[in-house]
Amino acid sequence: MVSSIVVYGGSGALGRALVSTFIQKQWIVTSIDFFANQEATTNILLEKNDTLEEQGRRVIGAVGGKVDAIVCVAGGWAGGNAASDELFATSELMWKQSVHSSLVAAHLASKYLKSGGLLTLTGAYPAQKGTPFMIGYGMAKAAVHQLVASLAGPDSGIPADATVNAILPVTLDTPMNRSGMPNADFTSWTPCNEVAETIYSWATGVNRPTSGKLIEIVTKDNKTTYTEK
Repeated sequence: MVSSIVVYGGSGALGRALVSTFIQKQWIVTSIDFFANQEATTNILLEKNDTLEEQGRRVIGAVGGKVDAIVCVAGGWAGGNAASDELFATSELMWKQSVHSSLVAAHLASKYLKSGGLLTLTGAYPAQKGTPFMIGYGMAKAAVHQLVASLAGPDSGIPADATVNAILPVTLDTPMNRSGMPNADFTSWTPCNEVAETIYSWATGVNRPTSGKLIEIVTKDNKTTYTEK
């Protein structure tokens, strides 16, 4: 039987790497995003003005059946401290991009994730402590961390034997990041295709982390380590 995965955020940099990796492994791949990923088997398109409830209905109504894995890599970044004129707008955007997508992915898992399946969300390494120069971002990612702990508990609504975790990258090596930080040390950035291959191994049961864990992803001198927290 062919395995299947839902990639939430399938047209972003990490999402594209995931879609490509799983397609190459001959999985059925559903991409959820505002734009279609032409490499995916199926696309579910969102509308930017959707409320959380509307987004949930749009996604839940379009998934065709049980899946082996759901990976949510939707999100974004915005800076700003408490004095920022854009504090409210950027914080609301961060919440929508990271928390809303993670909540919909969790609800999707409650309905369509197979027994023993994998649900991976995306947190952030810096959000394990205070983020004074990017308050909205840190708050949203910390909420995702808490969601993982809740989903891994008893009676959370997802299959009892499913594994739920969150990846916590520091900086992913993406075209946008390279454009925004051209003088950075790229040897400390994590390649998206490497993360995609790692998640593929988890989806197939190889070196799968303990449910409820946050997985720190740290790259130094082009070598990446994955540490459960």
